[in-house]
Amino acid sequence: MTPNRGIDADFLDLPRHELADAALSAATAAGASHADLRVHRLITEIIQLRDGELETAVINREVGLAVRVIVDGTWGFASHAELAPSVAAETARRAVHVATTLATLSSERVELAPEPVYRDATWVSSYRIDPFDVSAADKIGVLGDYSGRLLAADGIDHVSALLTAVKEQTFYADTFGSSITQQRVRVLPSLEAVTVDAQAGSFDSMRTLAPPMGRGWEALAGDEVWNWTDELAQLPSLLAEKVKAPTVVPGPTDLVIDPTNLWLTIHESIGHATEYDRAIGYEAAYAGTSFATPDKLGAMRYGSPVMNVTADRTVEFGLATIGYDDEGVAAQSWDLVRDGIFTGYQLDRVFARRLGHPRSNGCSYADSPHHVPIQRMANVSLQPAPEQISTDDLIARVEDGIYIVGDKSWSIDMQRYNFQFTGQRFYRIRGGRLDGQLRDVAYQATTTDFWNSMEAVGGPATWRLGGAFNCGKAQPGQIAPVSHGCPSALFRGVNVLNTRTEGGR
Repeated sequence: MTPNRGIDADFLDLPRHELADAALSAATAAGASHADLRVHRLITEIIQLRDGELETAVINREVGLAVRVIVDGTWGFASHAELAPSVAAETARRAVHVATTLATLSSERVELAPEPVYRDATWVSSYRIDPFDVSAADKIGVLGDYSGRLLAADGIDHVSALLTAVKEQTFYADTFGSSITQQRVRVLPSLEAVTVDAQAGSFDSMRTLAPPMGRGWEALAGDEVWNWTDELAQLPSLLAEKVKAPTVVPGPTDLVIDPTNLWLTIHESIGHATEYDRAIGYEAAYAGTSFATPDKLGAMRYGSPVMNVTADRTVEFGLATIGYDDEGVAAQSWDLVRDGIFTGYQLDRVFARRLGHPRSNGCSYADSPHHVPIQRMANVSLQPAPEQISTDDLIARVEDGIYIVGDKSWSIDMQRYNFQFTGQRFYRIRGGRLDGQLRDVAYQATTTDFWNSMEAVGGPATWRLGGAFNCGKAQPGQIAPVSHGCPSALFRGVNVLNTRTEGGR
């Protein structure tokens, strides 16, 4: 566990309660039946090195206030960059004007699911070292050191290094009486090594497996959180083996998939598919809808009986972990798939009421003070087996197959149903043992065929958190961080493609 931290004093010094009083009073006086205020500050640092030399070092800061109102069952929204009570009041009146104008055009009426009131609540994420307390020079020094270790190895021609760090602070207040102040930190560390074959005119690469995580600088500095020493030492030889590896023979294949790869399949085929707004068509114009429509809830067999998937905003170090969402709903955990049956959606307060649920499960988020909160993904995770089943145990059950490690490229259709995924490394399994690397591997399936082919999952010791730092959704586009935990898992008879021959090479 990390030590408890407080919210930064300079954020607490902002006139949060004065802004709330001004905005909420002005909104109700102008005719709003509901109003909420969000003060939102984001600090984002990006550092990139190429072959040990600095390419990018930037810090972006954004702060502002946002007001949402309901007038005659219609949403209104307005925002401003200035944090002054008079501006908050005027912003609230603008939001009411927007709602009043739209009410004549909208046939839908907004109703919010109830939620307890949380007065003067605070929440801070788990991290040990605030990355913004560490100098840029020190961060560049660590990335340079890690790059140098890779560049010193035979066969490594280029190295890219990246660190993205974010601190996000919010204050939320609404006319129900809630007032909530929160702070969370997240980091994305990554290094990629490239080898070039000048004679063949080709190249290949391999990336570190460290996931983005809801931690601080401790995730990158030293081996306390992630064993950088071992991974950086092993990466050059793993890449050299990959380059010389035989190409895969396509066809139905038994797969053991490592958590470093499987998290992305979960994200695309379960996480997005169980977003309720997508399932009812609200996302049709951008990244598609979902095959998991409401008529299938409680009835559709999503996967095999060993498939148990939860959504949560509570797991420690999760990227989507928070104390309360952007509608003042407390973080929770719930089932999406239980024993292979589709049982749940991700909801905000409007969609919870529409689906007939007594309460939202806390999935409202906006990535900026100038964006409207929308339903965003929780940490969606495949649960491990209760037994102590290791990855080696799963591999031992395969006579002829492939073990897949690390994520790379993917493709999925507009209903989250037909998909294709590749990876960082692929190992041939023969007689229950690993037998060297393969290359040019992609696996392809429909969502339900794939998850129904899952014969076994690993135990708790194989469970890992992966995740996406910048998951995109909505128009105008918004990004959100989200983690996905999963164990290793065994799948039978999944269609494997040879990406080289599929690409006409």
